[in-house]
Amino acid sequence: MSARTIGLLATMGLSLRSVDVTTAGLDEAPYLNSDLAEALGARYISTKDVPVADACRKFGPFDVIFEATGYSPIAFQAMEVLGKNGVLVLSSVTGGHRVAEVPADVINLSFVLGNKVMVGTVNASREHFEAGVRDLALCAAQYPGWLERLNTHPVKGLENFAEAYANLGAKGVIKTFIEVAPFE
Repeated sequence: MSARTIGLLATMGLSLRSVDVTTAGLDEAPYLNSDLAEALGARYISTKDVPVADACRKFGPFDVIFEATGYSPIAFQAMEVLGKNGVLVLSSVTGGHRVAEVPADVINLSFVLGNKVMVGTVNASREHFEAGVRDLALCAAQYPGWLERLNTHPVKGLENFAEAYANLGAKGVIKTFIEVAPFE
């Protein structure tokens, strides 16, 4: 699980379903993202301190890995540590032309003999968005203040959309959102 926006939302959804979650991020704790993961009852690890394979040995095997880092070598590491009958969900889009050397035969063998599944996801249907809204409401009830901490950078009014784009990738930004109208 990544500790960026999509990974934190996945951590939230799984935590609401009482799943034991390990959320990984590059940065060392404490910082806002690690605090948000831990506030949901998840375990936070920094991949600077604990490589993915070590995390699997210590906390795994992992039955579900939701990869949302945008860093393709992590996706291949996840393939290597996924538990038997496990599901790897790739939700990040990587750009560029990064090349990584991987133990292809070992990964292939472990997927076939371990009955593992890997899927990619980009978007969802209306019913999935509605389920997401229900999860957000449940999160607000079970973890008061958590969503406000996740939404770090509000922008007031559509006319200020450029401000929202200026926040992309800025340090300390988890989620920028445009407030179209006051919430009452």
